[in-house]
Amino acid sequence: MKRDTQVSNDDCSDLPCIAQGKYWDELRKGWKARTRRRTVTESDLVSFISAAGMLEVIFVDAEHGGAMGGRPVPAALTYCFIEGMQMQTLVQGTGMALLEVNTKVDGPVRVGDSIWATIEVVHVKPTSKGGRAVVTFEVIVFNQLGVQVMSYTVKRLMAGQPQA
Repeated sequence: MKRDTQVSNDDCSDLPCIAQGKYWDELRKGWKARTRRRTVTESDLVSFISAAGMLEVIFVDAEHGGAMGGRPVPAALTYCFIEGMQMQTLVQGTGMALLEVNTKVDGPVRVGDSIWATIEVVHVKPTSKGGRAVVTFEVIVFNQLGVQVMSYTVKRLMAGQPQA
């Protein structure tokens, strides 16, 4: 069916975006949300360690009897998956820069685990250049059993709402 109306495909100005992140001025200290769950697969592990060059025996040898047991994945993969979930939702179209990350690994994630996270705003500081702010988030990552496996604080430069 041919449409007579043309819409811009450059941004979300003509139609509301279904994957639009939060602007900094929509966020307040204490704002909290959670991600969906994501199961880590063998294919995820192999693709990640191959692309990153993390070809350590604990990750490439399925029979390796490491201290953690099971089929562990790099903590970097866990972090990247949680960041990816935020990129597709919370900061889509509003995140301007990653400024700082402080990470603590609390336990292993293994192939077959389903990970998810809570995200809380702990600080919002508007910048001297209008329309943006540094927003600090506390991210806590859990496995399918509700066991905390990672936590990190991340500072992002976030855009403000467009001026009407």
